Amino acid sequence: MSKILKIKDMIWRFVKKYRKYMLFFCDFVIWNLSFYVSFVIHKNNLLVFNSQEFWQCLPCVNICFSIIFIVFKLYDKIWRYADTEDFFYAGVTSFSANILFFVTSILINYRLRFKVYIIFSLVSTLGIFLFRILYRVNILLNNVSEEDYKNKKRMLIIGAGECAVSLLKTISKYSENKYLPVAIVDDDSSKIGRKIMGVKVENSTDKIPEICEKFNIEIILFAINFISGEERRRILDICAQTSLETRIIPNIYEVITSGVSLESAMRKIKVEDLLGRDPVILDTSQYSNYLSGKNILVTGGGGSIGSELCRQIAQINPKKLIILDVYENSAYEIDQELRRKYNINFELKIEICTICDKHELEEIFKTEDINIIFHAAAHKHVPLMEKNVEGAVKNNVFGTLNILELADKYNVEKFVQISTDKAVNPTNVMGATKRLCEILVQVMNKKSRTEFVAVRFGNVLGSNGSVIPLFEEQIKSMGPVTVTHPDIIRYFMTIPEAVSLVLTAGALAQGGEIFVLDMGDPVKITDLAENLIKLSGLTPHVDIKIQYTGLRPGEKLYEELLMDEEGIKKTNNKKIYIGSPININEQEFFEKLKTLENIANTGNNQEIKLALADIVPTYKINTK
Repeated sequence: MSKILKIKDMIWRFVKKYRKYMLFFCDFVIWNLSFYVSFVIHKNNLLVFNSQEFWQCLPCVNICFSIIFIVFKLYDKIWRYADTEDFFYAGVTSFSANILFFVTSILINYRLRFKVYIIFSLVSTLGIFLFRILYRVNILLNNVSEEDYKNKKRMLIIGAGECAVSLLKTISKYSENKYLPVAIVDDDSSKIGRKIMGVKVENSTDKIPEICEKFNIEIILFAINFISGEERRRILDICAQTSLETRIIPNIYEVITSGVSLESAMRKIKVEDLLGRDPVILDTSQYSNYLSGKNILVTGGGGSIGSELCRQIAQINPKKLIILDVYENSAYEIDQELRRKYNINFELKIEICTICDKHELEEIFKTEDINIIFHAAAHKHVPLMEKNVEGAVKNNVFGTLNILELADKYNVEKFVQISTDKAVNPTNVMGATKRLCEILVQVMNKKSRTEFVAVRFGNVLGSNGSVIPLFEEQIKSMGPVTVTHPDIIRYFMTIPEAVSLVLTAGALAQGGEIFVLDMGDPVKITDLAENLIKLSGLTPHVDIKIQYTGLRPGEKLYEELLMDEEGIKKTNNKKIYIGSPININEQEFFEKLKTLENIANTGNNQEIKLALADIVPTYKINTK
C-alpha cells in the first residue's frame, strides 16, 4: 500500500510540475480526435485516413487551435479552482478557434462541407468541456493524500444555503485547510438527501447529536447568515448536547473576497449567540438630528459605555466632542481610536478631571459651551463599592450633582444620566447611589430649563467588570468557571445596542423621564456558563469544573428593570419604555441629601448606608 501511495505521489508531483504542457497536449489530442470524429460521421466510415481532405485540413486545425488557445491564455488558469466563469471562458476559446479555422479554410479554399464544421465545433467544444470537468474532479479527489485525511477534522456544517455552498467551494480550493466536511444538516425538508459539492444533506438540525455520532464528527460549523436569535439559540442548544467544539462563520464573503483564512474567519460561540433574541438594529436616523452640529460632553468617556457613546457620536457629525475621564490611559486610547478609525471633521478634546472637583468642572463648562451631556462616569463594581461606601457616595451621588448643577447653570440643552437595573429596589450601595441619581435627575428637571433624563438598563456584554470575559478567560485556562449561585439570572445586551438605545432615548426625551431599555428575556448564568463550556468542545463538571462561590455582598439572585410603583409607558420605539415618575417632597429630599453629604465625610460606612437608606426608601441595607 505504501509503495502505491509513493508512486501516486510521484505521478502527481510530475503532473503539477508540467501541468501546462500536459493540458496543451490533452487539448491537442481532443481537437484532433474531434476532427477525426467529424469526418467519420460525415463519411459514415471509420477509415477516413485515406481521405486527402482530412490530411490537408489537419495542419490548419492544429495551427488555428494552438494560436487561439495560447493567445487566450487558457493554460494560465488553475483548473483545480475552476468555476462556472472559467468553463464558459473555455467554451468561448473553443468556439473562437473553430471560427478561425472556418474562416482560414474558406480563404485557403479547402471546400469542406458545412456539416463537417458544425460537427467538429460541437464535438471539440464538448470534448474541451468534459476534459476539464474530469480533470478538476480528479484533481479534487486525488489532491488529498490518505495522511491528509487522517489529519483533518471531520466537520458537520449546519445550513445548506448559499453560505454552505461558498464555504465548500472555499474549502475545496485550499488543500491546506484543517477541515473535512462530511455531512450537512438543514431544516428545509426539500434539501434533505441532496448533495452540495459531494457532501450530503443528511437530516434536520434536530438530528445533530445522532449525525455527529454516526459520522464521528469532531467540529460543528454554524453556517447560516440570516436566522432569528431564538432559532439560533435553539440550534446551538442542540449542538451543546454533543459537547463538540462549535464555531460560527459570521461572514463567508469576507473569506472569499478579502483572502481571510477559513480558520481565522471561524469564530467561537459568543454569549450574544446564546441570548435567544434578535439583536437591536442600530438606526442613527432616530437620534442624529439632535446630536449633529452640537457640542457634546461624555463623562466617563474612557469606560466601556462612555467609549462606545463616543464612537457612535463621532459618526454623526457633532460640532465638538469632549471626553472627560479621571483615568488618562483609557481617555487616551479612545482619543487615538477615534482619530484612527473615523474621519474627524469636528473638534475632539480630552479633559482629565474627576467629577468630584466642581471647580475644575466649572472651568470646562465656562469655556466649552456644552449643549448635550451623557453622564456615564460612575463607580459601578458592586462588591468594591460595598467596601468603599464613602467613595461610592461622593463620586456617584455628589459627583453627579456637580454635573447636574453646572448643566443647569450653563443652560445645557439636554442631560442624559446612564443608570442601571441595580437601581431598582437596590440591595447594594452602588445600586442605591444610582437610584439616588435617578431621583436627582427628576428633581432637577422640575426646576431647570435643561431636559434632565435617565436611561436604565441591565448588564452589557464585554463591559468592564462583566462576568462574560471572566468566563472566557477561565475556560481558556481550563477552569474552574466561577458562578456565584446556581439560580442567579441576569439581563444582557451588547454595548453597541445599549448605547444606540441610550442615544435614541435622548431624542425621545422631554425632561424628567426614566427610560427603561427592553433587555429581552433574563438568562440563567449557570446555563450560560455550561453552554459556553460545551460549545468550546469541553464537558462541564468533567473537563472544566463549575465552582459556586456564593452571592457577593449586595448581590441579588435576579435584577429588576422597574419598581412596582413606577408602572410603564410605551414609546414610539418598541425597545424603549418610560417608568412613571414618583412624587417627591423636594424640601425634605434636599435636607436628607445635605445630611448624607455631611455623614459621607465622616467615613463611617454603616452611618452612610443608613443615611442613604433614609433618602432611598427602597434600599435594603446589606448587613454582611
